Amino acid sequence: MAEDREFLREVWEGKIPVCFRLAQEEIYTVDQPDPFFLLVPRLSYFPLMTDKVVKHLSKHVDPDNQGEIWLEYEGQPLKWHYPIGLLFDLFGSKADLPWNLTVHFQNFPEEELLHCPSKEAVESHFMSVVKEADALKHRGQAVNNMQRKDHKTLWAGVMNDKFDQFWSVNKKLMESTGEETFKFIPFRVYQLDNMPIQKLFKPTDDKGDILTLRHMLESALPDFSENERSVVIQGVQPDLDTPALWLSEHLSYPDNFLHICLHPFAAAENES
Repeated sequence: MAEDREFLREVWEGKIPVCFRLAQEEIYTVDQPDPFFLLVPRLSYFPLMTDKVVKHLSKHVDPDNQGEIWLEYEGQPLKWHYPIGLLFDLFGSKADLPWNLTVHFQNFPEEELLHCPSKEAVESHFMSVVKEADALKHRGQAVNNMQRKDHKTLWAGVMNDKFDQFWSVNKKLMESTGEETFKFIPFRVYQLDNMPIQKLFKPTDDKGDILTLRHMLESALPDFSENERSVVIQGVQPDLDTPALWLSEHLSYPDNFLHICLHPFAAAENES
């Protein structure tokens, strides 16, 4: 179980300043809309954050041609079902804050994005990923032992940005069962222009030796080289010799997955 509560709280409180601008080609009014600025939690999802953005910008869009909101960064549509921090680590740059995003109400990119009809859709996706993570860690036992009110409390903690509310339930998902820690570590590796990679990975080897982030990346990417790519988790570059189990307990997103971004060093140097 993750014990370092202050560390967990610091991860939880990570925020990203975002500037939302309406796509120039969608402006319907004579006057130009002002950009809308928000400080958004890294661990949340954009559909939970954009009500005020929609209210501010939608009045400048043709009401007869106004569809579902979607966000773009430098020509790249952003997947709403990815946590905000993951999107920033994958596409954004610390040297370019606030993060400038373009807001669209037209021409939804059907082939690139899932529709998000409501916040309930975000909740449904979130819980499905939590269940997948628990199937890997505990064979689904922890989630199966939770009541519906626990599910609701877990989600309410994410939706309302309440650390104590979320962790009152999530601690059950981070506990060891019997003598076993996690059967497998839930993780995904992301690279620009590539599909995410997910593999089965145990926290220890057959001899009981602790496996590290380096081992995890080498299992996912046999050609991985620390001299060619930087590794970013939750906005930081962790030591590759950090135990994978510790990372899973402390740097997983609320969906209980460890989301790992890899960047070629040339790109990483531009961010520093």
